[in-house]
Order: sequence, then C-alpha cells, then structure tokens
Amino acid sequence: MNIVHVLAFHRVAAANSFTLAARMCGVSQPTLSAQVRALEQAAGVALFERYGRRIRLTPSGKALFEATARLDEALGEVDRILQGTRRAPRGSLRLSADSAVHVLPVLAELKRMSSAFSFSIRIDNSAEVMRHVLDEEVDVGVMARPTADPRLFAVKIRQDRLMLLVSAKDALARRKSVRIADFAGRDLVVRERGSITREVVEGSLAREHIATGQVFDVATREAVCEAVAAGFGVGVVFASEAGRDERLRALAIIDADVAVAEYAICRIERRKLGLVARFLDTAQQLALRSGWLADPERRGELSFGQKA
Repeated sequence: MNIVHVLAFHRVAAANSFTLAARMCGVSQPTLSAQVRALEQAAGVALFERYGRRIRLTPSGKALFEATARLDEALGEVDRILQGTRRAPRGSLRLSADSAVHVLPVLAELKRMSSAFSFSIRIDNSAEVMRHVLDEEVDVGVMARPTADPRLFAVKIRQDRLMLLVSAKDALARRKSVRIADFAGRDLVVRERGSITREVVEGSLAREHIATGQVFDVATREAVCEAVAAGFGVGVVFASEAGRDERLRALAIIDADVAVAEYAICRIERRKLGLVARFLDTAQQLALRSGWLADPERRGELSFGQKA
C-alpha cells in the first residue's frame, strides 16, 4: 500500500472533485488522478464512479473514505506536533467575505509563510457569503452571520460590535458615545439587506420604536464611510472597520445590544482539506494572538477616529 496514493484518494473524496482537490493540494490534476488510479489498480476495485467531470464514491470507496478520514486526522495531528505552523501553504484559495478587514490579516499571514500561496476574494453581504460557500463557488467564507446549518463548519475568529459613524462636522462628533435614541430622525447609511450590520441595527431600532429619516443602501463598508463623509447621513460599521479617517468619527452605542461576531466558514466535508484547514487554523491562531476574541472596548477599538 502506498500512503501517498491513499492520501490522494482521501483528498479527492473529501473535495468530491479531482480538479478542486488538485488545486487545494497544490499539485496537478493528472498527478492526482494517476495516484488514485494506481491505488484502484493495486486494490483491484473501483473507488469512484465517473460521470464525465462528476464523480461519486462506490461502496468500496465509501468504506475506505471512512477509514482515511481517521488517518487524515491522525496525520494532521502529527504534522502539527512536528512542524507547528511552519509548513508553507501551497495552491490557490477562493474566498468570499463581508469585509476585507476581517480576512486580509489571515491571508497576509498565509502569504508570509509561502510565496507559492495565492487567493481570490469577493466582497458581499453575509447572506451571499453563505450562499457562495454552500454552492461551492468559494472554498472559505468570512462573515458576521452565525449559522447552525449542518452542511457548514464555522469557527468564531473575532468578537465585535457596531458603532455609529458620523461626519467630523456633525454635532455628535464632539461626543464619545451615543444612545439608540440619537438615531431618531437621522438619515441612515447602511449596508444592503442581507447584511448582519443592517439586521442588528434595524432590530435595535424596532425594539425601541425609533424611526430614522431616509435610509441609503450601499454595498460595502468603504461606501458607507464615503457616503457619511459626503453628508448623506450617519452610518453603522463594525468597531474593527471604523478606521482612522480624519473626516469621520466612530461613536460607541451604549444602550443597545449591538454585539456581533465574525466567523470563518466552509463546507463541513472540506474543513480538514489542504488550504481550507490551513486558513481555519491560521485564523484561529491569529485571533488568539491578536486578542480578536475579546470585547472591542477592551481592545481599544471603540474610540477609533476620536481625537485626544
């Protein structure tokens, strides 16, 4: 038995695709296909049923996959003990995120570990991020929406909360905090429907029966900042997204439940696969080192934009 061939089978079975498994492992598809064929020939049994580009495990393949899953977990533990986080990531990772702020530090750490690592990223709201992952359009999602979907694996990588964003010229800019009642009658710039930012702030306003003025929908955090700076109204952003723009002030909302969190997600069958596993591990390690799981007030993020 060739352990390389066995692991090649496991990668393909876990990804349910030769193409995806090859890309995630950083090897060519012909190489991976040859390794699986060699295993099938040695065993004298077909492990996959092939339908053009689609594959399905045979009964023998399903039985073997149950065993290789335990093997892969054991080898992963051995690798972590012997090499820690030094093993260089290889291949390309597709990501979808509700904000670049939450995902780029993790990608930067992976890139620092290896020049062979590359990625593509798309920015959308949390609902779309989840759909991208479930539809296998991306490998990993980073979003603020908690999920109990059994098809998904999720790990919290940041504790956060919402803040009110105002122009430096606004009368509220002289304050360090606001109450939810301060939203009353104010024009509001907020992410589009489907974003957790909008859900949380609209829920808080509804519970207190507070009506805002006109609501402007925008697609990104950067657009929220630019719209507020241009005078369209006040905005709502994560504490971690507030930045240090001299045109803006970010104020803590002190009397409403505006706590949120950020999660890294993937399809559950891919959580231990190549770059997906490396991203999840790196995100968790970075969160612990950087204190991202602490409340933003303890991290000093609730006064971004304030002048001393």
